[in-house]
Amino acid sequence: MSFVDYFKYVDNQYYGEELSLSEIAAKVGTPCYVYSRATIERQWRVFDSAFDSYPHRVCYSVKANSNLAVLDVLTRLGSGFDIVSAGELHRVMRAGGDAGKIVFSGVGKSDTELCHALKAGVGCLNIESESELHRIQAVAQELRVKAPISIRVNPDVDANTHPYIATGLRDSKFGLGARDAERVFVLAAAMPNIEIKGIACHIGSQLTETRPFIDSLEKLIDFIGQLARVGIGLSHIDIGGGLGIIYHNESPPTPDQYANALINVLKRRKCNLPIIIQPGRAIVGNAGVLLTRVEYLKMSSDRNFAVVDAGMNDLLRPALYQGFHEILPVRLSGSSTRHAYDIVGPVCESADYLGKGRVLDIGEGDLLVVRSVGAYGFSMSSEYNSRLRLAEVMIDRDKYYVIRKRQTVDQSMENESLLPR
Repeated sequence: MSFVDYFKYVDNQYYGEELSLSEIAAKVGTPCYVYSRATIERQWRVFDSAFDSYPHRVCYSVKANSNLAVLDVLTRLGSGFDIVSAGELHRVMRAGGDAGKIVFSGVGKSDTELCHALKAGVGCLNIESESELHRIQAVAQELRVKAPISIRVNPDVDANTHPYIATGLRDSKFGLGARDAERVFVLAAAMPNIEIKGIACHIGSQLTETRPFIDSLEKLIDFIGQLARVGIGLSHIDIGGGLGIIYHNESPPTPDQYANALINVLKRRKCNLPIIIQPGRAIVGNAGVLLTRVEYLKMSSDRNFAVVDAGMNDLLRPALYQGFHEILPVRLSGSSTRHAYDIVGPVCESADYLGKGRVLDIGEGDLLVVRSVGAYGFSMSSEYNSRLRLAEVMIDRDKYYVIRKRQTVDQSMENESLLPR
């Protein structure tokens, strides 16, 4: 089963589910993020059903989009969660998530974060270094609890993705090489406040082929055999996330193809351990769009610019990763007058663009929709240039809900103070 999103043109107007985005822009203002609940629900269910009867857990990767309403939708579906901070833990718990279905990943967990996680009863802490293992043992001993852990192994597999989001090579800060990992597993097995649960890996994001996942799983199963020979058994394999989405002309595997590739390896290798997957982008990426309005058209003999009210502080991916996002007019005019524009924002940086060379028929005041921004859109936004954080909206069939109000000037300064006079 493939992915489907619920954004489309209806009578030359761009809709999310059953609502015109022009209506949302008129009532909420621009720029704003708009999400489709139906899309989020469908994408999660596609992953869950792809593994069918094979024991598995889908743990949504919270860093992709941590809005409480998004987490609430996923909690109601029974999702688990992959987190990388105490802040994400608190968000999941506020949204009603089950702590026992939480995997806490990340290389720099503090004492405070570990205390919060262990007191909450998270399902597993994914360990990334020997030092972290000793830290967790000390914290768990002080709390008089057993800490459930997996150890993240770096399989040294090339994910063939952008270098900023490749995490499975030997020079990555993430995980442990196989030789170090075995030694740390043996150390963990001897610690009184540590309970070994599984093995974990994550090789990168926006992967568009199954081969890197297969190679990683093969290496993990080999390593599981090594652990068995020294008397260490496991209760799950955490294969991470990373399945890509369609931004432009990519052709990533469907969740069915992805799941079948993993299950075939597990069956061939006679490994029946339950599997944990951590999709984030693949669940919410195509479930969100950014609504923005054209402020100015700047035409010249060299290049045309459409200056819009959304900037790199609102959507960082194009500037940071050179990420491509489809940009469409909210209203189709039917005119044949089209020009190539660089879609740029108001931030005082040359890197402030949302798209380059886009051929559009647009005028000043027109609305544009930037697609596929549900993942790493708002979650990577900032107040750079003292620009206010924008609003977020969730569409649910023929209704919409403001799930994050637009930031006010007072809110942006509420934690600051002047010096005494």
